Amino acid sequence: MNPQGERWTTDQVLALAPDEASRRAGGKLAAPGPWSETGADGGAVWGQCKGSGKKPYQTVVDIKGPAFKCSCPSRKFPCKHALGLLLLWAGDDREVTAGEPAQWAGEWLAGRRERAERSANAPSGAGAPSRAPADPEAARRRAERRMQRIGAGATELEQRLEDLLRSGLASAERAGYGSWDETAARMVDAQAPGLASRVRELGSAVASGPDWPARLLEECALLHLLDQGFLGIERLPAPLAATVRSRVGLTTEAADLLTGPEAATVRDRWLVLAQQDSEDGKLTTRRIFLRGERTGRMALHLSFGGANRPLDVALAPGLVLDADLAYYPGARPLRAVLGGRHAPAAPGPVPPGCGIDAALAAYGDALRDDPWLDSWPVVLADVTPIPSRDGAGWQLADTDGESALPLDPRCLGRTSLWQLAAISGGAPVTVFGECGHRGFLPLTVWDPAPVSL
Repeated sequence: MNPQGERWTTDQVLALAPDEASRRAGGKLAAPGPWSETGADGGAVWGQCKGSGKKPYQTVVDIKGPAFKCSCPSRKFPCKHALGLLLLWAGDDREVTAGEPAQWAGEWLAGRRERAERSANAPSGAGAPSRAPADPEAARRRAERRMQRIGAGATELEQRLEDLLRSGLASAERAGYGSWDETAARMVDAQAPGLASRVRELGSAVASGPDWPARLLEECALLHLLDQGFLGIERLPAPLAATVRSRVGLTTEAADLLTGPEAATVRDRWLVLAQQDSEDGKLTTRRIFLRGERTGRMALHLSFGGANRPLDVALAPGLVLDADLAYYPGARPLRAVLGGRHAPAAPGPVPPGCGIDAALAAYGDALRDDPWLDSWPVVLADVTPIPSRDGAGWQLADTDGESALPLDPRCLGRTSLWQLAAISGGAPVTVFGECGHRGFLPLTVWDPAPVSL
C-alpha cells in the first residue's frame, strides 16, 4: 500500500470478483503486457487492455466506490479487465504510476463525482425518487387483497401440515418431492414466496439422508409457527410482526427506508467483513456483511443481479466505510440498505472478536427474537481449526481448550477449509463467519490482511 493507505491488497481485489472464472481470467491480465496508458490518482485507476479486436478495451475503476467502467461487452461487474487492472495496480506501483486521467477516463470520473455532489447537496428526502403511489387508496386496497391471499395460502398450508402429521411422516417419503412442489406453487399463487421457499425445504428434507424424519418434523414446526404468526399478526408486537411479514415474503422498498416518513439511518464506520456471491439459475445474489466500529452492530447488505441487471455494489473485505445504513424492520434487524457515504473507503484493522461461548450466546439471543434464523454473523478471535476426534469433520477450538465449535458440513471438502488450515498453521486466527444450527461457516480469515474463504 502507499503511505495514504489507498493501495489495495491482492486479496481485496480478488474478493470483488463475481465468480471463480473471473478471478482466474483477471489473474491472467495482471501483467503489464496487454496494458497501455495505465495510471492512477488518489481515487481512480485506469488503463487500456489489448483484446481480440482492433481497439483496446478502455477500463477505469473508481476505487472510492468502488465502481467500474469498461468498454468490453462483458455483463459481469467487475469484468476480468477491471480485475486485471486492479491486480496490476495492487501488485507493483511501478507498473501503474500516478498521473492525470486520460480524457475518456476523466469524463466518466467527473460525471460520477458530479452526481455524488448533487446527491450530497440535495435537501433531505430528495436523494431518491419518491415511492409514493399515484393513488394511495388503490395501493391500500391492493395491499389488503394481498394480505387476504397470503392468509388463505397460510390456512391451506396448515391443512396440508395437519394431513401430513395425521397420516404419518413416512407418507412424505412415499409421496416424493412432487407433492411439495405443487404446494409451493400454490404458495407462489398466494403471493407468499417466503412460504413457498420453506415448503420446498420440506421436500428436500425427505431426501437429506439419515434422521430425515427429525429434520422434517423440525421444519414442519417452524412452518407451522410462521403460519400461525401471520394468521394472528395483528396480535404480535410491531417488531415481531415485521419479522413475520418479511419471512412470508412481504418486502419494504429500500428507498422508503432511506427517505420515507419513518426513515432512520445509523451512521458509523462500517468494516466490511465478507462478500459472498451465489448463483441460482439466472439470478446472482451478493451478500456483504458489515460491522459498525462504534455501535458494534452487524449488518447484511443484499443485492441481486441478472443478465441485464448488474449487481449494484462491490466492497472488498477489510475496507472501512464512513456511511449511513438503514435497517429493514424486524425483531432482530440484520439486513440493511446502504445510504450516503461521508468519506472514501479505506483499509481497516483486524476486527476484534469473541470466543466460542459468546458466539453461541449471540446466536441464541438472535434466535430468541427470530426463531426462523438459520445463523447469525460473528467474529471469532484466537480460534484454531483442528480435525474432530472422530475424524468426521473439523472444529474451531478456543486457545484455552475449553470450548470448540464444529464447522458447518457444507464447507467440508472445499478448498476454503484447507486454505483456513494452511493460514492458521496450527496457530490461533481471527475468523468471521455465520454461527448456526449446522455449526460455523467461515467466510473470511485475517492473515493479517483479510482472505476470503
